[in-house]
Amino acid sequence: MTLNTILRFSRATTPEELLTGQWQSRATKLDAYKPYLDQRWQEGCTNAWKLWEEIKEQRYPDRYGNVRNYVSRTLRGKPQPVGPRPPSARAVTRWILTHPDALNENDRLQLKAVLANCPQLAALAEHVRSFAHMLTELQGDQLPEWSESATSTTELPSLRHFAPHLERDLDTVIAGLTQPWNSGVVEGHVNRIKMLKRQMFGHAGFTLLRKRVLLAT
Repeated sequence: MTLNTILRFSRATTPEELLTGQWQSRATKLDAYKPYLDQRWQEGCTNAWKLWEEIKEQRYPDRYGNVRNYVSRTLRGKPQPVGPRPPSARAVTRWILTHPDALNENDRLQLKAVLANCPQLAALAEHVRSFAHMLTELQGDQLPEWSESATSTTELPSLRHFAPHLERDLDTVIAGLTQPWNSGVVEGHVNRIKMLKRQMFGHAGFTLLRKRVLLAT
């Protein structure tokens, strides 16, 4: 090392001063996107891969490693705003799949806030609730209309691909959504038998399993 380098290191009062150099002042392809990255970091997005995907949509031409390095060297040291922890994907799924009247006030407010900030989730929740209404009210005749609406949903590709599968056996699905009979009781017994077998670590023969079932009932 040269004498000037040693003097600069010895006089440094912060770690950032040790990282100064000619390479840091060079213009890079990431410079135009740094204000956006800083803003997203302050908004709570700390995933480097997610940030890279977002600026790729804005025509960022370079590789992921540059974004990762900028996040680790620069953004990691910046404070983030303290706010409430966002709900998990499992919690949001449970809220959407639960009847609105069965949600408590806190869950209802959180779901409302999530749907207000994500149009895709709001559209998905609408389709889920309309399908649940068909299922619980035995209105299978509305399935073709629901399927057509789901298929035309461009912002939900998974739902758009799911709907045509129902049309492969449309009469059967409509009957399942219309008739009051179902195999729920049978499936419940099958699930209970599988649970008993798991409790015996898979070593249950038919005789022992039969005794467990009879004793349980």
